Parts: sequence; C-alpha cells; structure tokens
Amino acid sequence: MSASKVDKVLKLLDNAGIVRPSDLKEHGVPREYLPRLHRRGLVERIGRGLYVLRDAEITENRSIAEACKKVPQGVICLLSALRIHELTTQLPFEVWMAIDRRARFPKLDHPKLRVVRFSGEALSAGVETRSIEHVSVKVYSVAKTVADCFKYRNKIGLDVALEALRDALHKRACSVDDLWHYAKICRVSKVIRPYLEAVV
Repeated sequence: MSASKVDKVLKLLDNAGIVRPSDLKEHGVPREYLPRLHRRGLVERIGRGLYVLRDAEITENRSIAEACKKVPQGVICLLSALRIHELTTQLPFEVWMAIDRRARFPKLDHPKLRVVRFSGEALSAGVETRSIEHVSVKVYSVAKTVADCFKYRNKIGLDVALEALRDALHKRACSVDDLWHYAKICRVSKVIRPYLEAVV
C-alpha cells in the first residue's frame, strides 16, 4: 500500500467519520485499502462494509449514523428523530427510518431498522440535515416529527406523542403554527387539535 494513499484514507475517515469501501473510488484509492488497514489495526470495522478510525469517538447516536450511511435515501423519523431532538426519554433499540412507498426495502444485518413508508409531501416535507459522527443525516424537523408521532400513535403509543408535543412546546423547539402546518400534511389536524388546545 502506498503511504500517500493510506494517508488519504485516514484523512477521509477523520473527516467523514464512517466510510464504505465504495467511498474510496472518487478519491482514487482502491477499495481494498480499508480491509487491509483493518487487518493492520489502524481502522475498525463497525459493520458490514462500514469502517471508522480505531480511536473514533462513539456517541449514543452511532447506530443512526450507520443506518444513514447504508440507506442514504432514508429519513430518520419518529422515536429516533425524537432522540436526536432530545424530546423523549425513550431509548429505541431500533433506528426508525422513513423511505418512499415504492423504494426497495433495505436489508441490513446491523443496525436494526424499523422502516415506515411515506409518500408525497409526508415524505419530503420538514427534512433537515444534521451531522452525526461526521455523517450527513436526514431527519424530520421537530414539528414534523411530533405530527408523525400522532399519525403513528398506534405504533409508538399516544403517551409518547403527548410527551413529544409537551416537550416541543415547553422547550420552544417549534411553534404552534409549524405544528399545525405539519399536522395538516400528515392528516392528523383533527386528532392533534384537542391536545394542542389543552397544552397551549
């Protein structure tokens, strides 16, 4: 292995956080460099086809970063989005991710995914981009996430949706107008109205 290419891979890992062998192509480095550096103990393999620097800091959202690296078209939603926005005491053991209704179902060994299918504006509206462990992560905004929680209250529990609503307004993480906007998009305006009136 050439020293300059090894240096390039290590710099890429430092900047990008999590790297796949296919990511090396655009940098002119053969994909087998990552497995070789792993065998030398310079990088760590954290999942099938995912590598990080050996001393990389691990955060509580590592599994979210891994999922987004493997399924870049997905959007973090529901319980996982609440976790990112610090609006829940829940610790989901799965990564909740929204994908298009027509998209192929992602098959991952790790991390464990909980996939929900959205379409149209319900999929595209309210998407923000965050950086988690240097990985670009698409996640729904606070208001969109709260509206989604009411839409999927039978899956996650009405108590979780109510906690998210109270916390979002108490922390001023979003406005009532924003909540109302996304409640209409998610078609839960009638459901959320009495709870919103009780909290405001």
